[in-house]
Amino acid sequence: MSQAKRKAFAEDLLKPKQVEELYRLMESNMPGRTPTAKGPKDQPDPFRSCVSCMLSAQSRDQNTAAASQALFALADTPGGILALDDDVVAQAIKPAGLYNTKTRNLKKMCRALLDDHGGVVPQTREGLMSLPGIGRKCADIVMSFTFDHDVIAVDTHVHRVCNRTGLAQGKTEAQTAQSLEDRTPDWAKRDGHFWLLEFGKKVCASRAPKCETCFVNHLCVFYAGRD
Repeated sequence: MSQAKRKAFAEDLLKPKQVEELYRLMESNMPGRTPTAKGPKDQPDPFRSCVSCMLSAQSRDQNTAAASQALFALADTPGGILALDDDVVAQAIKPAGLYNTKTRNLKKMCRALLDDHGGVVPQTREGLMSLPGIGRKCADIVMSFTFDHDVIAVDTHVHRVCNRTGLAQGKTEAQTAQSLEDRTPDWAKRDGHFWLLEFGKKVCASRAPKCETCFVNHLCVFYAGRD
């Protein structure tokens, strides 16, 4: 496919009836939210969920888990982390990478929690995103998993699926998240993250999507635009 043609198809969006059909097919073919779904990286409370989500940026799950475990062994409250020297925090979270930047953001987030929110993690997207180091994806993950709100968190897999199929559109994950929220019917928002995430891993993979056998290929603008 030429670059111009590929760009044209990438800018296409599914019509509302097609969006509804795609979600119904996802519901029938992909696993949804389970009763045991836990907070980000299986953390037991909102604060540790936020911290682990921040640490997960550009980090493999196993490295994030190691960094979180090491940090929480030292402190697991905003005040406790603020009381640690920066070098101590950086050394603990080193497995997650970008440890100097993440240390600064963690300290700023903890300070903002104490100064602006009485040490309590806010439950709204706006409140979460007001915290240093918490972006749209992290906020939506915490809202969905920790506070059980019906929102679709957009990670790399969901971002790819949305833009390939024409379900939603955005150059960044945050832009795609806003487009997806506007275009997703309310009934699909609770399980949508789980359906799209598993679909992105098992069917619409980054390098080798299984287009020929995909159960939504009759809707997909990427598949329709292939040579």
